[in-house]
Amino acid sequence: MWVYEKKLQYPVRVSTCNPTLAKYLIEQYGGADGELAAALRYLNQRYTIPDKVIGLLTDIGTEEFAHLEMIATMVYKLTKDATPEQMKAAGLGAHYADHDNALYYHNAAGIPFTATYITAKGDPIADLYEDIAAEEKARATYQWLINLSDDPDINDSLRFLREREIIHSLRFREAVGILKDEKGKKKIF
Repeated sequence: MWVYEKKLQYPVRVSTCNPTLAKYLIEQYGGADGELAAALRYLNQRYTIPDKVIGLLTDIGTEEFAHLEMIATMVYKLTKDATPEQMKAAGLGAHYADHDNALYYHNAAGIPFTATYITAKGDPIADLYEDIAAEEKARATYQWLINLSDDPDINDSLRFLREREIIHSLRFREAVGILKDEKGKKKIF
């Protein structure tokens, strides 16, 4: 079904141990606009979308899991050598108390991931517009993470992820156009 290469979609390098930056990056791991929510949203929506764009949702949803893997790698590398004192100073004391340095799906504020982040209306145009908005929110979050980071290696990976969000948004916009063109020709939903 898929070919899995045991490497990340884009290299992840970390200059130094930095639990504070890891705390911010966790937003893209388990936050409302993060990679897990996006992957689950798109892979769920493909069941009620016209055939012409099912493949797009499958491809982008699968790629979002690759992005999730990159974020997990960044967070792990930023915290793997952190002491409990460093975790506490970074605002990750409660996370450390519950999970040690293990990853857990929550946002930067520590609020656990919830299925309410995953939206599906069942109307293809409405869902695609939601997907465009989700990609734009993720793009903005990646830019803000870059603004917060002074790690050039992490910023390189974050720039890659930000650019992929832009591409996804463009692909979803194209899908809206395809469905609107088809709708004018015949009823497709």
